[in-house]
Amino acid sequence: MRNIQHWRTALEQHWGITAQLSQLDGEYDLNFLAKADDGKGYILKVMRAGCETWLVDMQVKAFEHITARQPQLPCPVVVRAVQSGPLVSLKDETGAERLAWVLSQLPGQCYAHVAPKSDGLIHEVGQVLGGAALALADFQHDGLERDFKWDLMRAGWIKDQTGCIADPARRQMIEDIHRQFAVLKPALERLPRQAIHNDANDYNILIEGTLNAPRRVSGLIDLGDMCAAPRICDLAIAAAYIVLDHPSPEAALAALVAGYHHANPLTVEEVDMIWPLLRMRLAVSVVNSTLMAIENPDDPYVTISQAPAWRFLEECSLHGGLLSARSRAACGLPVVDGADRVAAWLEQERGNFSPLMGCDLSNAPLGSLSVEESTWPQNPFHLPLEEAARVGEEFEDQGRMWLGYYHEPRLIYAEPAFRKGPWKASDRRTVHLAVDVFAPAGTPMFAPLRGEVFIAEYRAGHLDYGGVIILRHETPAGDPFFTLYGHLDPEFLDRLKVGQMIEKGEEFCRLGDPSMNGGWAPHVHFQLALTTEGIEADWPGVGDPDEMYLWRAICPNPAAMLNLPDEKLRYFPTDKAGIRQGRDAHFGGNLSLTYDDPVMLVRGWRHHLFDEWGRPYLDAYNNVPHVGHAHPRIQAVAADQLKQINSNTRYLHPAQTAFADKILSKMPDHLQVCFFVNSGSEANELALRLARAHTGAKGMITPDHGYHGNTTGAVDISAYKFNKPNGVGQADWVELVEVADDYRGTFRRDDPDRAQKFADLVDPAIASLHQKGQGVAGFIAETFPSVGGQIIPPRGYLSAVYAKIRAAGGICIADEVQTGLGRLGEYYFGFEHQEVRPDIVVLGKPIGNGHPMGVLVTTKEIAESFDNGIEFFSTFGGSTLSCRIGREVLQIVDDEGLQENARLIGGQLMAGLRMLEAKHGCVGDVRGMGLFLGVELIRPDGAEATEICAYVKNRMRDHRILIGSEGPKDNILKIRPPLTIEAEDAEMIIAVLDQILDECA
Repeated sequence: MRNIQHWRTALEQHWGITAQLSQLDGEYDLNFLAKADDGKGYILKVMRAGCETWLVDMQVKAFEHITARQPQLPCPVVVRAVQSGPLVSLKDETGAERLAWVLSQLPGQCYAHVAPKSDGLIHEVGQVLGGAALALADFQHDGLERDFKWDLMRAGWIKDQTGCIADPARRQMIEDIHRQFAVLKPALERLPRQAIHNDANDYNILIEGTLNAPRRVSGLIDLGDMCAAPRICDLAIAAAYIVLDHPSPEAALAALVAGYHHANPLTVEEVDMIWPLLRMRLAVSVVNSTLMAIENPDDPYVTISQAPAWRFLEECSLHGGLLSARSRAACGLPVVDGADRVAAWLEQERGNFSPLMGCDLSNAPLGSLSVEESTWPQNPFHLPLEEAARVGEEFEDQGRMWLGYYHEPRLIYAEPAFRKGPWKASDRRTVHLAVDVFAPAGTPMFAPLRGEVFIAEYRAGHLDYGGVIILRHETPAGDPFFTLYGHLDPEFLDRLKVGQMIEKGEEFCRLGDPSMNGGWAPHVHFQLALTTEGIEADWPGVGDPDEMYLWRAICPNPAAMLNLPDEKLRYFPTDKAGIRQGRDAHFGGNLSLTYDDPVMLVRGWRHHLFDEWGRPYLDAYNNVPHVGHAHPRIQAVAADQLKQINSNTRYLHPAQTAFADKILSKMPDHLQVCFFVNSGSEANELALRLARAHTGAKGMITPDHGYHGNTTGAVDISAYKFNKPNGVGQADWVELVEVADDYRGTFRRDDPDRAQKFADLVDPAIASLHQKGQGVAGFIAETFPSVGGQIIPPRGYLSAVYAKIRAAGGICIADEVQTGLGRLGEYYFGFEHQEVRPDIVVLGKPIGNGHPMGVLVTTKEIAESFDNGIEFFSTFGGSTLSCRIGREVLQIVDDEGLQENARLIGGQLMAGLRMLEAKHGCVGDVRGMGLFLGVELIRPDGAEATEICAYVKNRMRDHRILIGSEGPKDNILKIRPPLTIEAEDAEMIIAVLDQILDECA
């Protein structure tokens, strides 16, 4: 404390700043955060004794230079002392002279501690680094020509030090990196030199923004390692830190380079140097830390600090040439030398190429296999051979040829090999990089131009190419490019050899049939590539939609070689922004969209959804597709019935009674009458009418924050709606009671009598209705309140409530829209858990699996009270189509064991969520049953963490998992997937949620 007081006095004396000081980390120097009385922040830097004045002077002048040249850059401002300028010589408590200087404090925290490290944030880091290099381009100082180990231009020092690395494989790796650097060095030395930061590591970049606030670069600090070198060294050094332990280092590197290029344009020569320079920086780092470990064997930090670099060097399988192509493409530069010339030549020759199929294709029709326009395959995670052989059969017309689009996102690439991660909802390759020509097997093909056989082989894998040929071509200027022909009859293997020349117009192969072409309907996959660097013969025929900036550059549209216009053969998915604009123009503003960046979904299968680019999402939210999206049995039933008749309940039809019989087989014996309607809202509206007709009273009691639909009557009993700002408010015939939430409510889990105490809250509500002359028509509740926060009431609660309501003359209504039909696993309906017998049960959307349906089931006595001579009729309620679909949903739950699946996977999820509850302080409570689960998120003081919940929900969507949020303060994650969800999906939910909760910390 005496030491801090000493420097606090010096700060006030020399800079006129009165502040509280706290010491910051520093390897050699003293650094203090100074919080001034006026609220401003400063950094007091007290250099180590003996520090050379030129080193500090260089940093001060460089910061001032950057501020003058690029004032918008987030760099600290040097604060000059009152009398002596920026530098002050002070004595420390031992009497030693030490240089001191002051900088303005910048907001944020070190990049090392920030999550997530998005591509957008990394791009901005690149922009700031590029801007700083641009500002320093004309900075001069004698100290820049320093000779020290961290100057990449002098990195060759490690050549004589690799013997310190004991592991032979590691030593060999470092020596190989050095040899590659030595080859590069002459070209590097020819580049202009300038002042560079030279140490933009993840502790010298500051980031501001937490949770839902956007992340922004707020500071570039610490110029202590400045030197003169080519600017590309600066970018490579930063890249070496950006890629460490990043899950997608190639994407991170491309984002960084693109950001730098945006601010300070690079040459292709510089871009190609980044990868070897990056590796050389890491080699310097591990050699240096190994030497330090030898000198300081008792310092564990030395070994720990080198671990990420070794992990990257040893585990990274990235190809340097492909990385350079990626970085070039991200910068909008030619993906390979000569790519622009090849493109110009192909354009010039369009119309002059020999017809690939021996005929003019300009009139051939196009058929779409896109995510939006096609249902191939039925199961987007598995394409059996019998289905692959029929792909596109709807476009066949008496053997005519038809064309498949370039750049088309498709789901036919269904197998795990197309995934880029362990989960079904991981990123996957979907976008077609070729043009297809479908024609009968045996159709001959002719070389569009002269080419050399580069590859001629047979690939026998499931849904692979079968026979495949790659030809190498050259333009008249000598620029190479390649074409690939896949799904061929392998008969060419007896004729074609690598290196053989194929002349323009020469027949060289034929289309194969499914037995020889990988299993596909006969067609050729015709693909163009401007380079094979990093892909060699194993070309990806399909690309990741988020990497099309790269694959469009490497494998451009081959339409020119088919003598067709590019726009004819290129597919353009529906523009999401345009759809959003149209929605905003044509719909009310209170029609909400989920997520900060809404997702546009065009296909579904079981518990997964797909956007317009074929990106998969795990649906852990939608309870409407109860037995899964696009269930084949429901498709078949709906199609069959629509071919016959779709009538209403004014006419007899066996489907109506069959549906009623199936529903009633799941109900207690006293419930014997069904009313079929179009929605849960309509069913609850009807429930009000039945209650009033049977009791003669009007008043209703319902738990607070409940939701029962969007009709007028349903809104009146839905506090979730009427108590919102600008809501209609509480009707005088409605009484609210506290939700039986034993985590946050009045009575908690440590109270053994909490069920009865919550139930006793109904007594004043009954009394109030009688006092107002409304009487008690009934009590309605979501059996397990969902929008209230996925609440499981304590056992005994509803039985006590029901007894009080019935004693007051009312009836008891169980809204099972959210909890019925086996979702709870242990119970088919929630009221079974509470051991009660409702007078009315309401079922809604899940019973139709997406078809608009609702059902009310009640007793004969209540139904007879409602039968007062006035007809009840719902035009589409109980239609033959609805009845068949509803019965099929119930039958599928039984046939496929989905209630048991809900029990098993729900138990797995609950166990995983309990683990997260123990690990993460922001998880206050985990509750639920089966596949009806809630995770309550809290702040350190126990209050509802609405902001954290919003952040988690959006970040889960970023990781392709859709979940919801509920609760009065919207702080409860809602996990409520279709009942088809599987064990690996539960693992994904827990693993991703764990990662995102770490980010919140």
